[in-house]
This record gives sequence, C-alpha cells and structure tokens, in this order.
Amino acid sequence: MDHGYAKYNEVAELLKVLAHPVRLCIVSKLLEMGESNVTSMHTCLNTPQSTISQHLQKLRSAGIVEYRRSGLEIYYKIKNQRITQLVSDVLQEV
Repeated sequence: MDHGYAKYNEVAELLKVLAHPVRLCIVSKLLEMGESNVTSMHTCLNTPQSTISQHLQKLRSAGIVEYRRSGLEIYYKIKNQRITQLVSDVLQEV
C-alpha cells in the first residue's frame, strides 16, 4: 500500500489547490486563453487584482501555473499539463 501513497498525496495536494472557485476559474480561463496577465483576469473574473494575485501565488507554488515577465507585465499560463485534462474533464460535466 505504501507504493502509491506518494502519488496519491501529490494528486490530493493538486486537488486541494484547485478546490477553490476562484482558482478553478483562473485555471479554466488560462486554459481558454492560453496565457493572460492579472489585468485581463481581473476584467474577465470581476475579482480584485489583489485577490487574483494571491490565488495565482498558490497556483504557482503548487506547480500548476508558471509566469513570464514582459516589461512591467507578468503573464501566466498553465505549467502542469495534467491539469489541462483534469480541469477540462471536470468542467465538461458542469
């Protein structure tokens, strides 16, 4: 039973991070748009930029999203491709 524990723990941690409506919406929008900055997400999600930034930090810490800097702008995209299929499957049912 110990063999798969690490794998299950990793998946459980990813699911915990995704188990918030704002983070799930952010990931869904990034899947849709490919790449986005906080300003675009703010307009799209109608959520304060500070809130979006906090949720993006949690998604970054979990290895779900990555970013690149272009001048003063920071653009985010999905890093973990396992998330692409998982979120697509989950949201398809909604």
